[in-house]
Amino acid sequence: MLYFSVPLGKLVRRVSRLRGGGSALPGLVVEKIDPGFMQRTLSTLPLGVAVVSGTNGKTTTTKMVVELLESQGLKVFTNRTGSNFTRGVAAALLGEVDWRGRLDADVAVLELDEAHAVHFVNKVPPRYSLLLNVLRDQLDRFGEIDKTAELLQHIAAKTTGTVVLNREDPRVARIAATLDGPEVLYFGLDDSLLSTFPNDDDMRAAPGSPVPAAPARPAADVVLRRVGVDDADFEYDGGTVTTAMKLRGVYNIFNAAAALTLARAISGARGTGTDQAGLLTALSQVAPAFGRGESLVVDGLPLELVLVKNPSGFRLGLKSFPAAGYATMIAINDNYADGRDMSWLWDVEFDTLRDGGVDQLTGSRAYDMALRLQYDDVAIGAVDTEIAPALAAFIRGAQGKPKRVFCTYTAMLAIRRELSKITTVEVVS
Repeated sequence: MLYFSVPLGKLVRRVSRLRGGGSALPGLVVEKIDPGFMQRTLSTLPLGVAVVSGTNGKTTTTKMVVELLESQGLKVFTNRTGSNFTRGVAAALLGEVDWRGRLDADVAVLELDEAHAVHFVNKVPPRYSLLLNVLRDQLDRFGEIDKTAELLQHIAAKTTGTVVLNREDPRVARIAATLDGPEVLYFGLDDSLLSTFPNDDDMRAAPGSPVPAAPARPAADVVLRRVGVDDADFEYDGGTVTTAMKLRGVYNIFNAAAALTLARAISGARGTGTDQAGLLTALSQVAPAFGRGESLVVDGLPLELVLVKNPSGFRLGLKSFPAAGYATMIAINDNYADGRDMSWLWDVEFDTLRDGGVDQLTGSRAYDMALRLQYDDVAIGAVDTEIAPALAAFIRGAQGKPKRVFCTYTAMLAIRRELSKITTVEVVS
């Protein structure tokens, strides 16, 4: 099967790309005709496989880890398309292996959806895993937030080397107590930043309700100490370092602490030492992943895309990207990839948009968003459920001003397609 599965998969990939097909289709084909392809190929990597999973931040964090490891001279395979199902990984592999199925890489760093990661790790036990957070997201898929935590716990249990956990997320931190074998490392926050990242239970607590005593937190390998306008302070190895940051958004900077922790673990495993200065230089140069605070240029002014998926992510997006001076558009879809249940919008406070209002609402759930904003006394310029004409109207009406769009996943993809017709948009292939 090996002798023709890779050439056939590559052929399907080439035809699919020519016809504008989905990036995961070739992976689906090769999975059907050669179920052992992914495991066989990834098992040859000297430093094994690292899995990045969690509710929020997988794409940007994976991008950071890859660029940090490349700064250490490592050859890294990753699923750059952002297709974080197993078939997406298989499709990405088809683009990198030679015609004999050989992969020229030292390590694989893979972003995986929580549910699909479980199937992946059953086939390919990772040497490393990085578990970011557990938040209410697509509960129509996962049923309840504790089910998501169970999925991440399974990933950790299958990890053979090092598990990196978010010290500040109680559902993630508790996974450590269930493990017997893997090394556990943590990334964390300075006490002064804890209120910026409420966990899901904190957000749902009634105002004025007593705060339960927090358990003692374990020591973290990397701690985010401070977030500035264009720099940040990280503490590790007993000292604090300051580095410039192209990434924006406090959540992205916190995930940088996660990426540093994993990259230090992987590069240190070579036994040749880690170039700490090189890590920081690479971190300072990481640009946002597509749609995650990505800044494009329209009419000579920035247009920023901010992905929102759940109440915590939307809250942090509003806090990280102040509204003053910007024209604002919100695009909310409820397709399968977004999650069908949009009731979480009622757990977001939109008072920061009150002064300038929202110029345009769009997406299949635009009117739900309009109702939510009315309850926070946020003025609305226009509502149009069709994204293409809404975006065109937003750009026309906001000439001379920088622009920002808060959008769910499929809305972001549609907006990027429209913007690619008028400006330079990074192609993800």
